[in-house]
Amino acid sequence: MTARCVMVLGTTSGAGKSWLATALCRWYARQGLKVAPYKAQNMSNNARVVAGGEIGSAQYFQALAARAEPDVRMNPLLLKPERDTHSQVVLFGRVDEALSRQGWRGRSAAVWPRLAAALDELRAENDVVVIEGAGSPAEINLRDADVVNMRVALHAAARCLLVTDIDRGGAFAHLYGTWALLAPQERALLDGFVLNRFRGDAALLAPGPQQLEGLTGVPTVATLPMWRGHGLPEEDGWYGAPTTGGPGVEGGRTIAVVAYPRISNLDEFQPLARTPGVRLRWARTPQELDGADWVVLPGSKHTSGDLAWLRAQGLDRAVAAHAQRGGAVLGLCGGLQMLGEALVDPHGIDGNAPGLGLLPLVTVFEQDKTVRRTEAAFSELAGPWAALSGVRVRGYEIHHGRTAQHPAMPAGPVAMDGGLGWRNAAGNVLGVYLHGLFEDPAALRALFGAAAPDLEAVFDGLADFVDRHFAPGVLPALIR
Repeated sequence: MTARCVMVLGTTSGAGKSWLATALCRWYARQGLKVAPYKAQNMSNNARVVAGGEIGSAQYFQALAARAEPDVRMNPLLLKPERDTHSQVVLFGRVDEALSRQGWRGRSAAVWPRLAAALDELRAENDVVVIEGAGSPAEINLRDADVVNMRVALHAAARCLLVTDIDRGGAFAHLYGTWALLAPQERALLDGFVLNRFRGDAALLAPGPQQLEGLTGVPTVATLPMWRGHGLPEEDGWYGAPTTGGPGVEGGRTIAVVAYPRISNLDEFQPLARTPGVRLRWARTPQELDGADWVVLPGSKHTSGDLAWLRAQGLDRAVAAHAQRGGAVLGLCGGLQMLGEALVDPHGIDGNAPGLGLLPLVTVFEQDKTVRRTEAAFSELAGPWAALSGVRVRGYEIHHGRTAQHPAMPAGPVAMDGGLGWRNAAGNVLGVYLHGLFEDPAALRALFGAAAPDLEAVFDGLADFVDRHFAPGVLPALIR
């Protein structure tokens, strides 16, 4: 069996590649085909735990949409930015320190044979492989080191769609410029242009698509309307304007999530945006914490760096004041580490730093990274977190730090079994290592009386959407 390959390329980052690839995974799976996603290299601090390690969140959800078991081969190379000039390299689910120290071009040459082999294995096991590119395929300064866009497309003889975000403006120029910068053999793989996030009267697009086809020979095969409420967790850059889950916000709960520069796993907050009675706010200044019922410190790919940023903004004082007033504070993974007394880094993994001092804990960064799926129960809790008492939840861990009680301070109450959570004596400050708390049905019912988001319905909605808006016959023709 050799799978047909359909590849989604984008004119820019954020054009809608991940979203469209997920929709195609479910569309082809609903045709009775065995489908797998693939992205050779992903750069993201949003990751999920699968058998063998961690992969980018987008490929995790694409696998679920394809009704496939998520697999490290689906995203064999994951780059997790820690600073502007450095990323941790995860190869086939595990941190590779040697590759993390290596330069971009040398790294690409070293890993390409293994990336190609992973794609070949998936092709041998499936009917269709839906491939996602990264950024733009027309980055001519990086062409010699490409391992994720046209090199993959040529290797797989993929039928390619090029998607652009028309809401940004300049869509036709983006499409034409990308096509023009591709080599002739690469252009030959383009089967269609896709206009994403269109608002307004589609009749106003004419004669643009026809003129573009005259210049390139490539038809515009879909115009996808703006759709903000599709329900799929966004991989990157999701935080922005405040969101509301629907009716009942007045008198409901305002949750402020601190959006530091190296925030990680922000997609786990997506369910809150759809929970009735909840107003979700992303906070980067002390003023944006005003009026919040809960303050959440999320995960971080560089805890000490984000803690320094927190202090520079004055958010450390704002979080402490909120806690002193009895306000609810929740720290998740890196956020938990920040809530303690100190970060200790004997191996140069993250950095030494004093913590916020809201929990009597010390975190020591170790060379070995914990990457696992986890199930644990909360202990007896008080205050705003009392509803979680005794609730057993499932989630995942991705962290270098090991956290324990400060040896020179009175022990604080344990909040979760297995050394996964702690709280303060008053009960309003809670820290846990478990990611995925707001995705767990039991936790959502306890905290909000709400049902867990139905991902199956989300995936089917995406497939229905592309089925309505792609030109008839285009999607079946891509795999003939």
